Amino acid sequence: MTTNQHQNILLAGASGVLGRHIARALTDAGRKVTGLGRGEGNGVRADLMDRDALLRAVDGQHFDTVVHAATALRKPPVRHRDMYATDALRTEGTAHLIEAARATGARRFVTESMVFGYGYGDFGDRPITEDDEFGPRGTDPELERHLAGMRVKEQLTFETPGLEGVALRFGLFYGPGGTDALLPLLR
Repeated sequence: MTTNQHQNILLAGASGVLGRHIARALTDAGRKVTGLGRGEGNGVRADLMDRDALLRAVDGQHFDTVVHAATALRKPPVRHRDMYATDALRTEGTAHLIEAARATGARRFVTESMVFGYGYGDFGDRPITEDDEFGPRGTDPELERHLAGMRVKEQLTFETPGLEGVALRFGLFYGPGGTDALLPLLR
């Protein structure tokens, strides 16, 4: 992993709950961060679901690393259908963002992932590690849809030639203040 203090980073989801924290931490560490999103305030304005518009938006730009922290959640999901747009971002959106990463010369692709990708089975009393299967096939069609999205997102991240892929497997970071809710638990 390079330690270049002047690393140029494209951050998809920069205006989200997690993205704002990532942008601040990277900027504080001396990195140049360009936000990618649909709204104002993003240096690159594009929708990850619109491949052609995304590629036009990054045309002629260079980034060393692309970070995917985009979701379609404004609040914690309550029903399965609340996850459908995020599931699409995990599959098609990730594929489009990887194309954009390659078009900009990025060598590293970092994605936000979720611990729930290990599935909902009983692992007994042993800790789950990165050696355990991620994205095991689910038996419930609704859960399988979400697991499939997580599985595809990580496969694209790790298996794209020419990109060093990194997946950060978080949990419970969705919705406004989502990270703030964890602080009392950690304390």
